[in-house]
Amino acid sequence: MTIVAPILIGVLYVFLNSFIREPHRRRFNAIMVAGAGAAYLSGGGLGPWEIVFTALVTYCAFRGLESWTFIGIAWLLHTTWDVVHYLRGEPILPFAHGSSLGCAICDPVIAIWCFSGGRPLTVSGLLRRVRGVGQVRAE
Repeated sequence: MTIVAPILIGVLYVFLNSFIREPHRRRFNAIMVAGAGAAYLSGGGLGPWEIVFTALVTYCAFRGLESWTFIGIAWLLHTTWDVVHYLRGEPILPFAHGSSLGCAICDPVIAIWCFSGGRPLTVSGLLRRVRGVGQVRAE
């Protein structure tokens, strides 16, 4: 469950974002990753590095207002920060020891979606892709 739940949360995040039209979807995600970049500020134990990290993610989020690639980069940066905090025993949610690990698993799911251009994810589109796997097209 430690791995499955964060992946499902990432997929749910992507699915719910599919209801937001472009360019609002990209801009919304830039704002979301900027907020995620500041998540460790109040309780993070890495001192001034927390500020440096937040500034870096904020820059990527700003560039993400016009680029899905920068939003994906910011999510991967956050993944790295999650791993560092997990290994140091300083989770994103102090009352949930595995929260940084869960975040480190969830964030790449979102990043992959961002690197693919943040296209809408629909149930019918997923079913078409799953049914099409392994089928040979007639030419």
